[in-house]
Amino acid sequence: MQPDDKEILYLAQKVNKKNEALALLMKKYKERLYWHIRKMIIVHEDADDLLQNTFMKAWKHIGNFRGDASLYTWLYRIATNETLNYINKKKEGLLHEDADIETMLGNKVESDPLFTGDEIQKRLQKCLLALPEKQRLVFNMKYFDDMTYEQMSDILGTSVGALKASYFHAVRKIEAFIKNEVF
Repeated sequence: MQPDDKEILYLAQKVNKKNEALALLMKKYKERLYWHIRKMIIVHEDADDLLQNTFMKAWKHIGNFRGDASLYTWLYRIATNETLNYINKKKEGLLHEDADIETMLGNKVESDPLFTGDEIQKRLQKCLLALPEKQRLVFNMKYFDDMTYEQMSDILGTSVGALKASYFHAVRKIEAFIKNEVF
């Protein structure tokens, strides 16, 4: 049985229970956060590093958690920000090269031995990588993570209307990409 968020937060406030609280936090949210990150950056090792950074940042600031949102929403926001910052740093590093981050990640889909998807899943990942960052993020959150627009709004700090528009445009671009792609 998964630990209750209130229990985790209570233990986090106790000096002699902090390690137990961190272990429970990681046990409860590790897998969902990992896959959220992995869908954005494709590479297992990078996703693993970013997940660790997410938990370190969350743990450092858990005393500041106000409870305005759920613990998961707060962690998801941290993971999203860590991932977007990582992608932006990668893009800055590629400014002097001929490749772009989407092409680089698309190549990773093909060559990553840990990517277990079939050909259709690989094509979908390549379609997603062709989307602008925001649309890709919103599509992943809605389609794969089955989040409501309200949950996404809490995490991303964007209006529900803007998120619906981003999702609509993402779906249209994916449909067009698949329709026009030569297989």
